[in-house]
This record gives sequence, structure tokens and C-alpha cells, in this order.
Amino acid sequence: MVTNTSSHPLRQPLFRSLWVASVASNIGTWMQNVGGVWLMTSLSPSPLMVALMQTATSLPVFIVGLPAGAVADIVDRRRLLLFWQAWMLVAALLLGVLTLFHAMTPWLLLALTFALGLGAAMNAPAWQAIVPELVSRPQLPTAITLNGVGFNVARAVGPALGGIVVAAAGAGVVFLLNAASFLGVMAVIYSWKRSQTKSALPAERTIGAIRAGLRYLKYAPVLRAVLLRTGVFIICGSALWALLPLVAKQELGLGSFGYGVLLGCIGLGAVTGAFVLPKVRRRVSTDVLIVAGTVLFALATLALAYLRNLGLLYLALVAGGLAWIGIMSSLNAATQLAVPTWVQARSLSLYQLVFQGGIATGSAFWGLAAERWGNSTALSGAAIGLVIGLVAAVPYRLATSEKLDLTPSLHWPEPVVAIELNPEQGPVLITIEYRIDTARSQEFAEAMHALSRLRRRDGAVRWGLWEDTADPSRYVETYVVESWAEHLRQHERFTVADRAEEARVRTFHIGDTPPIVSHLIYTGQTERVQ
Repeated sequence: MVTNTSSHPLRQPLFRSLWVASVASNIGTWMQNVGGVWLMTSLSPSPLMVALMQTATSLPVFIVGLPAGAVADIVDRRRLLLFWQAWMLVAALLLGVLTLFHAMTPWLLLALTFALGLGAAMNAPAWQAIVPELVSRPQLPTAITLNGVGFNVARAVGPALGGIVVAAAGAGVVFLLNAASFLGVMAVIYSWKRSQTKSALPAERTIGAIRAGLRYLKYAPVLRAVLLRTGVFIICGSALWALLPLVAKQELGLGSFGYGVLLGCIGLGAVTGAFVLPKVRRRVSTDVLIVAGTVLFALATLALAYLRNLGLLYLALVAGGLAWIGIMSSLNAATQLAVPTWVQARSLSLYQLVFQGGIATGSAFWGLAAERWGNSTALSGAAIGLVIGLVAAVPYRLATSEKLDLTPSLHWPEPVVAIELNPEQGPVLITIEYRIDTARSQEFAEAMHALSRLRRRDGAVRWGLWEDTADPSRYVETYVVESWAEHLRQHERFTVADRAEEARVRTFHIGDTPPIVSHLIYTGQTERVQ
């Protein structure tokens, strides 16, 4: 883990090398997108088949997003990244070879595009989750912004470059260049000597890790707000991306290079936004930025529906790219900064699931709408939907979490254990006895229910607060976790920021000694280690 908190992230050699390699790989990916979509327009004139190219890219995240995040939190991320980078290399290589030998069909193109999307879906949570390992937390917002800049530099360069290569040499060559781009990333990751923290606890199992991630989401309102806002935006925002190639070919009469230029305009706007946004964020809140960006993106979608003057359309798409990076970088940063390390990849996978799942379903829907009512009508409907979706900004405001200290507090004492236990034994019942001034019992109950959210979020499957009928000043908090190992993980999951909630509860305790904590394990399953 990087400890230098003063230097710029690009001064960290490993982060810099990965950043450069990822930019090159993303350029290859955007070239691939242009080549794939343009090839589909040649293989099939159906708007639905063209829109399904976006679905094939995004649907894998919807299918494997949760397992991808869970696996990335419990296995060696370096090995995981190497495997999936190799997977994508092979898929792109097959695309290139089959296309060059004129053996490609519409459904085979969709299948191999899906395979590439599957690799990207499994790769994404681990890729984003390694950023905090490469830079310090104060550097994290800058590193996230730099990743956005790199992605959008690729978005600005890749489509235009892809259009040139498709026009000059064909889509097959584009696919082979994309395959080669994965080699640089694999070389950097292979050279990474990743330090791993050894834990005395057994690794979480995949199914259990998925349940833990979903439980965290259920009891983390800040994360839920980010995901809801993402989903509301992307369902309608996907229309521009899905229908842009059809408008370019059918209504503007452009070739592959012209389509690449349109994508490049969006990328140029995004790159511009990456430099403008830090100043904007100092003046307006995240919510205001996202609302303004959504309105601007809706206007760009309307411009694509009706503008046929290329100069004006280029300007509108640059503005759309500026809005896009403002919205997506804000939502992505909100996700990463709102969760602790232990659940980071799982939270990012949930974000990617909502984002890519929204693109997949939205692209298919707007493709069908365009097939039935025309491109302009479908794009107009999407623009109206974007504006209507802003009502979600009212009850689901995004809390600022940059200043939260989400490092483990590690202040809970180790449980006293008189017998040796198998870590997988359970369930485990934890009881905490408090002495309370009866005049403040209602305030205490309210504080405890706020604390219960943290207990459940970090692993409790049941929670309760009990009042002694014989002694009204005596209260007992109880919660149950699935196993002894899971309770010990709770010790590691409780953060410095969470201590304020716990400290508030402790102010109600009036006993001469601290609250009494007991740990009980279910006797029906107890087995002593011999």
C-alpha cells in the first residue's frame, strides 16, 4: 500500500504504468466498438441487431456483476486481472481472424462481443478496486479523475482512429489491434509485486461474500442513493449511444470515419470536462452538478434527434460528452468514497451492474422503439425521460463522503474464548447489557436502532433490543451472525467513522463498569478442535 500522501498519483510508478497501459487498451476497445458496430450495419440492416451490439457488450455485467465483485474481494486481484485480460485477448483475436477470413455472421459477432463483455465485466471490479492499493486515500479522488481522463482520451482518439482503420483496412484489422492492446496491460500487471495482508481468518466463500455485499447495500443508504440515481439516468442516457450509429449511417449518410468523428466529439467533450470539473465542483454540490449535466445531456440527445447540420451537431455532442463525464465521474467517485475497503469491489460491481445493466436493457428498448417509430421519436422520448428522471434527485440526494474515515477502527477487544473453536461454527449470539436512566429510555432506543443498521450492515442477520420487565433500567442488545469467523470479520469491518454512532449509544450507559458483552455459540453445532 502506498503511504506517500503528498505526491501526485502519476508520480507513483505502478499507477502511472497501469494508467498508460489502460489508456492504450481503452483506445483498442473503442476502436473495437466502432469496428464491431459498423460491421454489424454491413451484416444486418436491422436497427434491433445494431442496438443489440451495445446490449451484448453490457449484458454480461448484469449477469455476472455480483460474483465478479465478490471474487475480486476474496481472491488475489493480480491473478484475477491477468486471467481476464488473457480471456479478452483471445476473444478479440478470434473476432479478427474470423472477420479477415469472411467467416463472420451477425449472431457470431454478437456472441464474441458478448465474450469480450464478459471479460470486461469480470475484470472491472478488480481493476477499480486496486486503485486504493496504488495510491493513498487523499490521492484517491485525483486518481479516479485521472482514470476518467484516460478513459475519455481513449474515447476521443479511439473512435476516430477506429473509423480510419475500418475504412482503410477493414474491421478485422481493428479487432486484431484491440487484441494486441491487452498485452501491455498484462505485462504491467505481471510485473506488479503485490503485497498481501495475511489474515488469520479463512477467506470468505463466494456465495457468502455475495450475501454480505447485498446485506451491506441494504443497510447503506448512501450507496443505495448512488445506485438508484445511476439507474434512473442510464436507462434513458443509453439511447444516444445505441442509436448514434444508425443516425450516422441512415440519416446523415456518414461512413465509418464520420461515425468515429461523432464519437470523438463526445470523447473530446469528456476530456474537456475532466479539466473543467474540478473548478466546477468547488462551486456547486454534486447534486447540482448531476442535475445540470442531465439537462445538458438531454439537450444533446434532442440535438442528435433533429440536427442535421454537422457543425452544430458536433458542438452539441461535445457538450453531451462534457455532461456525460460530469455525471458518471461524480457517481463513480461517490461509490468508491462511500464504502470501506473490505466491500469495495462488491460495491463497484453493484455500480457496474446497475450502469451496464441499464445500458443493456435501455439499448434494447430504444432499439425497438426506433424500429417501430423511428430514430428521432425514440431519441426524443429518451430526452424527455432524462428530465422526468430528475425527480429522483429530490428524495435521494448524494451525501458527501470524502471526509469519512472508513479505515478499520479495530478498537473492539478480542472476545474471551475458553475453548478452541472452528471458525465456521455458528450461528453466534452476541449480547451487550446496558444500564440506562429510565427518563432517557426513548432517546436510547432511537440511538440503538441507528446503531442496529451498522450491526446488520457489517454481518448481523438478526438484531434486537430487550427491556428487563423486572428492572426498567436494564436493556440488552442482541444480534446474531452466521459464524464465529463472520463475527471476527465484524471486528475488522467497523470503521473509525462508525465509532461516533457507537459513542453516542455509550453516552446513555450509567453503570460503574462498561456495558457487559457476552458471546454465545449455538451448542447444537459446536465442535471442539482436537
